Amino acid sequence: METTLSLSEALRKHFGFGTFKGNQEAIIRSLMDGNDVFVLMPTGGGKSLCYQLPALIMDGTAIIVSPLIALMKNQVDAMRNFSEDDTIAHFLNSSLTRAQIDKVKTDVVAGHTKLLYVAPESLTKEENIEFLKTIRISFYAIDEAHCISEWGHDFRPEYRRIRPIINEIGVRPVIALTATATPKVQHDIQKNLGMNNGAMVFKSSFNRPNLYYEVRPKTKNTDHDIIRFVRQHAGKSGIIYCLSRKKVEELAELLRVNNIKALAYHAGMDAATRSENQDAFLLEKVDVIVATIAFGMGIDKPDVRFVIHYDMPKSLEGYYQETGRAGRDGGEGYCLTFYAYRDLQKMEKFMQGKPVAEQEMGRQLLAETAAYAESAVCRRRTLLYYFGEKYESDNCGNCDNCKNLRKKVEAKEELLAALETIGALKEKFKADHILDVMLGKATNDVKYRHDELECFGSAEGCDRRLLNAVLRQAVLAGYISRDIENFGILHITKDGKAYLKSPKSFKIVEDSEFSDEEDVVTPIKGGSACAADPELFAILASLRKQTAQSLNLPPYIIFQDPSLETMATTYPITMEELQNIPGVGEGKAKRYGEQFIRIIKEYVDEKEIERPEDLRVRSVANNSNRKIAIIKAIDRKIDLNEVALSTGLEFDQLLSDIESIVNSGKKINISYFIDEVLDQDEQDEIFDHFRSCETGSLENAYKELCPDYTEDEIRLVRIKFLSELGN
Repeated sequence: METTLSLSEALRKHFGFGTFKGNQEAIIRSLMDGNDVFVLMPTGGGKSLCYQLPALIMDGTAIIVSPLIALMKNQVDAMRNFSEDDTIAHFLNSSLTRAQIDKVKTDVVAGHTKLLYVAPESLTKEENIEFLKTIRISFYAIDEAHCISEWGHDFRPEYRRIRPIINEIGVRPVIALTATATPKVQHDIQKNLGMNNGAMVFKSSFNRPNLYYEVRPKTKNTDHDIIRFVRQHAGKSGIIYCLSRKKVEELAELLRVNNIKALAYHAGMDAATRSENQDAFLLEKVDVIVATIAFGMGIDKPDVRFVIHYDMPKSLEGYYQETGRAGRDGGEGYCLTFYAYRDLQKMEKFMQGKPVAEQEMGRQLLAETAAYAESAVCRRRTLLYYFGEKYESDNCGNCDNCKNLRKKVEAKEELLAALETIGALKEKFKADHILDVMLGKATNDVKYRHDELECFGSAEGCDRRLLNAVLRQAVLAGYISRDIENFGILHITKDGKAYLKSPKSFKIVEDSEFSDEEDVVTPIKGGSACAADPELFAILASLRKQTAQSLNLPPYIIFQDPSLETMATTYPITMEELQNIPGVGEGKAKRYGEQFIRIIKEYVDEKEIERPEDLRVRSVANNSNRKIAIIKAIDRKIDLNEVALSTGLEFDQLLSDIESIVNSGKKINISYFIDEVLDQDEQDEIFDHFRSCETGSLENAYKELCPDYTEDEIRLVRIKFLSELGN
């Protein structure tokens, strides 16, 4: 062990820093004194140094358990850069060849390696256990320790086997580190690692004052919104998280098409490509990495300037850790999330088939995520409360809700009704059931006979969204507590009981309303508005009407409203720009586009509208190969059921693809198939409906024509109608 240098001198020698941050020095001293240590420190707080420095100072090799191959490689590279000798740090995981593994073990045995990073799966292998028994171990560090807990956002079953394996290899001090742990998760980690008695616990504040938090509704324009945002932050490093690998690939390609240097990163890629893409991001050969939420990034890059969530994460812990990758150097960090409740509903469906307790746990985590996204109170305050920390101010001044303050409304009576209902239900139920009782909504579980309670219907006629906001903000105010261990059951606190005896004013901010309509157009903060120019939209709508009348067609056949809205937003003045507008395509652009381009150009010149290049968003032809196959199959008059089967689509998905093909201006003929399912009179009746209606809405058609015709039959004839008359 180094004895000649003080800790401060060792810090300067090995890392070049003059002083420790926060609790770092106390943590290191405690570990070196032989204590087990639990460290709860937000991303960017300097967790890694808490085990890196003592590993360099102490005798033997520190075993660092880490869940991500990417993170291991990144940290090993970083440690080697601080040393003259590359053998100072190694990793042991599935990415290594047998020869590479042998080299690692040789360096460890020789005493050259001070830090050995091990994947949890590698730690459980018998040959590795036997090897580690033969070496001198200084201590064990469990990085990303939240992976131990089923309540954590990235549960890894292998992590729960770490303590027994440590006992088998040889007991040495253990330091567990995590950036995200609720009180429940912290307890779970300490219990599993046997750290409940005698372990030193160090908690740092979760507040990252330099991070700006914003949530926007997810719409069909979200891809374009992201491109504009990235262009507004040109040259800055950013990470975009998506839920699916497919979306990661699509979005990365879309960014590249729009001249943004971006690469994809997900678990489905081969290890070499992942490593290559990671290095390209670290070396700033690319500006943006698009990654899956589930896989994570594990990249220690201090100057990430923005983190975008295309999909809301499954838990607030995941959200906090991922947003925490922004601004680790204390500089600017913009955290932008696109939220749609339907995304959380999809995640809930994915849980079906799992054990009931796991489903309940997952639903509670999703409910917390929805509450954060929909709430109009300070986002920093909500986040910190979730991690057991109280943020004293009502306004942080650095989130969308605090920047755009909304009027408060009095909710004294609603709070009283909520507290009385929680009490009448013996503090044994979650928010949803409490709201059902308050609203007088009969529940499926009649055995409780809650409809006979005096509080049943006490808030009948109230908006459920308002009552939800009351419950959420009463929790933040300390009148209600949420029992995380029991899946979100609500209890009345001491302050809540005092409020019942002596009520006073309770003003709240109503939750934000997120429409589930996918065609909502949202404004872009800090940039050009995405909302359509109303004057130009009216001019284009008038031109569309004139064009339709001259051709004796309904106006929507020419261009549908969303296409006009996009034209009135991006001001296309060339044929190429116009055919990239959603719902236009090459065919319609050539058929109708010339006069629309001319009108838009005249309008832009007259109004002296700036058309910066960053407003032009190029589109990627999604699923183009599949759509080409569909067109060829239709040309050969293959039964559409067989086409669906051969392309791996459900029939309604196939119809959506065909509708997309027709909307892009391509003329196709599916009469051969329609003639098999509908006679001519039936076809004429549906055809006449679309000829006479104003919008071409399928919903209106279903209302008028069902149940005489099925939804599929109506869609088939509508496709024929659009193709024959519009293309």
